[in-house]
Amino acid sequence: MAEENRFSGRMKRYVRVGTGVGGFAARMAGERLFGRSHDARIGAAELAAALGGLKGPIMKVAQILATVPDLVPPEYAEEFAKLQTNAPPMGPAFVRRRMAAELGPDWAGRFGSFEREAAAAASLGQVHRARSLAGEPLAVKLQYPDMQSAVEADLSQLELIFSLYRRFDSAIEPSEIGAELGFRLREELDYVREAAHIRLYREALADFPEIHVPEVVEALSTRRLLTMSWEEGTRLLEHKADPLAHRNAIARSLFRAWWVPFARLGVIHGDPHLGNYTIRDAGRGEINLLDYGCIRIFPVRFVQGVIDLYTALKTGDEALAVHAYETWGFRNLKREVREALTIWARFIYGPLLDDRVRTIADAVTPAEYGRREAFEVHRELRAHGPVTPPREFVFMDRAAIGLGAVFLHLGAEINFHRLFEEALEAYDGAGMGARQDAAFARAGLAVPEDVARAFASA
Repeated sequence: MAEENRFSGRMKRYVRVGTGVGGFAARMAGERLFGRSHDARIGAAELAAALGGLKGPIMKVAQILATVPDLVPPEYAEEFAKLQTNAPPMGPAFVRRRMAAELGPDWAGRFGSFEREAAAAASLGQVHRARSLAGEPLAVKLQYPDMQSAVEADLSQLELIFSLYRRFDSAIEPSEIGAELGFRLREELDYVREAAHIRLYREALADFPEIHVPEVVEALSTRRLLTMSWEEGTRLLEHKADPLAHRNAIARSLFRAWWVPFARLGVIHGDPHLGNYTIRDAGRGEINLLDYGCIRIFPVRFVQGVIDLYTALKTGDEALAVHAYETWGFRNLKREVREALTIWARFIYGPLLDDRVRTIADAVTPAEYGRREAFEVHRELRAHGPVTPPREFVFMDRAAIGLGAVFLHLGAEINFHRLFEEALEAYDGAGMGARQDAAFARAGLAVPEDVARAFASA
């Protein structure tokens, strides 16, 4: 039976999420009513514990919120960033039911072998190792049951979290962020779409043999089942003690895997979780880029805005910086608000502007990356805001912060400026629209409705 956005499924999830979030909200309201001060660090730990125990979409949302500067207080961002996407896998009974529902009762005969125990489990699904009838190693991704109901229920509870934020701190208006999270999380449930993302990235990175993208097995894939080639590799954190030359080679490949598709086709891999990269050959900088559920498509105007802001910061052109922010979708920016945004922009763009071999940030741990700058932005926006970040900003920022943290884990020392300039050679503003259309068509990728509207208004 097809799994839909069922009322019964949503109600069960409302109860589970609402109990954790609602209890936290009630305590905060009581503190305010009786004039008690709210201890942000204790409150952050309590809310993170409630969300972490729930697994599923709401935990992924919390991780994303942690990467947007000033969206949540620093204490909350720190706790949310600790949340892990690993979840206990579903058991063999679920695996049999899911596989039979997607491929039919004779599903096992379509594989040479299939491991019933999950090789990895995350917030929305789990992955199993298998082999094709010809003996090739495969990765089989199964979506958990009732995920559509869970996503809809969790997104409704997200508004409660945002209402708490509005009540206690109004530096940022999060309405557009909520809309963006909703669209992108719903996309992640569609494995047909994820398969198209993989085909798109195989084309976008075809000139970079050191970056390996899986190949989809179409005959063994459905909307809730995705079968692809198994890309053998080791975890990125296992290479923290490798020779610096190896770590630098890995970092260069990671940088290109992120920036080249953006410059060529206006797309980014929006989930920089460490588990989404594995290392194939450290000495040669060969990496596997995994999990394509969260791919963000941008109109040409946004890509141009990213490049314009880079140029503005490099040349000190304030008028061009204002134009770039407006191109992104920021509106009615006072001078003080622009200056606050520029604190964050200089942090993100700093390594790209600095033409020398360097780390992504000196004397900073991955968990601390961006925290100080976010605090400065928060202080300024509380005094001069609020500001409404445009939707496109959310995953662009998340990917930049996540990638920076990976470089810190590696301790990489490379020339980010020259890598960025090299990536920009693939950019063709006048021809990108046609290039996008052709590449999306070859991949079988439909532009989402909300993104299509942005394209039309560009």
